[in-house]
Amino acid sequence: MARRRSRIAVIAVATLAAAGAAGWALTRPDSGVAAAPAPAPLPTVKVTKQDLVETQEVDGTLGYGEQHAVPGQQGTVTWLAPVGSVVSRGQTLYKVDQRPVSLLYGVVPMYRTLQDGVEGADVQQLEENLRKLGYTGFTVDDEYTGATAEAVEEWQEDLGREETGKVQRGDVVFTATAVRVASHGSVVGGPAGGTVLSYTGTTRLVTVPLPVGDQQLAVKGAKVGVELPSGGTTPGTIESVSTVAKAAPQSEGAGQPEANVEDATVDVIVRLDKPAAAGTLDEAPASVHFTAEQRKGVLTVPVTALLALAEGGYGVQVVAEGNSKVVAVKVGLFANGRVEISGAGISAGAMVEVPQT
Repeated sequence: MARRRSRIAVIAVATLAAAGAAGWALTRPDSGVAAAPAPAPLPTVKVTKQDLVETQEVDGTLGYGEQHAVPGQQGTVTWLAPVGSVVSRGQTLYKVDQRPVSLLYGVVPMYRTLQDGVEGADVQQLEENLRKLGYTGFTVDDEYTGATAEAVEEWQEDLGREETGKVQRGDVVFTATAVRVASHGSVVGGPAGGTVLSYTGTTRLVTVPLPVGDQQLAVKGAKVGVELPSGGTTPGTIESVSTVAKAAPQSEGAGQPEANVEDATVDVIVRLDKPAAAGTLDEAPASVHFTAEQRKGVLTVPVTALLALAEGGYGVQVVAEGNSKVVAVKVGLFANGRVEISGAGISAGAMVEVPQT
């Protein structure tokens, strides 16, 4: 059976029903009436060889990532770094009774008093910070010596603190890098106990609660598109994928919510490749476009170029040297208004008709 387009069949039936003998008379050479003009040819486009990517959109929140609380101590809060400010190595996070609490870089939390005779990784990270801040006269290692104590005294003098040569819990806060103050847990003049303030990182991030069933979409280091509240899209990179699933609560009337395993999610953290694109937005909705499927170097045409064949399947109307014919094709991935096609007689650069919409 010859292949033909479904739209051609419809047009043919309509034409036969409307014509009859009157149509024949209008087109007789001796009728004196001009024949109807031939229909204008349809627009054509080239078959293009390209990468085709199908994406899946998931809603998230644009901000600076997870918040971390800074525990307080006895005394009265006399100063707090402003919300939104960035605090880096050696700078003051807050003050208690006018004594500055300094931010230093390190992964070991401040859990004991550091003084002459103490050894450990926390000693070494303190000495590394002192060296970075310009204090010398000691060896950077895991031993707190008299030379270390002298450097600490110099540092304390510059801070306006009592020169004890010791660093006590509550004197410093160790974080991996510079931080951004996210919120205040206390107020100036209030007690310093409890959470004094909370901080985040300084990098613009999107946190996405990705359904566990779609976890395969998120691969650390993979590129994604981030749709901002403004409507624009900016590139991003998957920075981390949580290995712990969170079950979404499901309300059960007046009773306690029950965990819904089917709706469990994992947190995916996406870093913006161009942070300035997000402006000053914080805690704002954003959508992340994950790559669901990808084809590299395939032949594609607009989806609207496909024709449904009477015998089943799809074809395209190929135009060459003023002639056209329907060629059957096998379709693959659909993405962004285009479709992957293949078949005998189909090659990059071939022209196909695309109906006007």
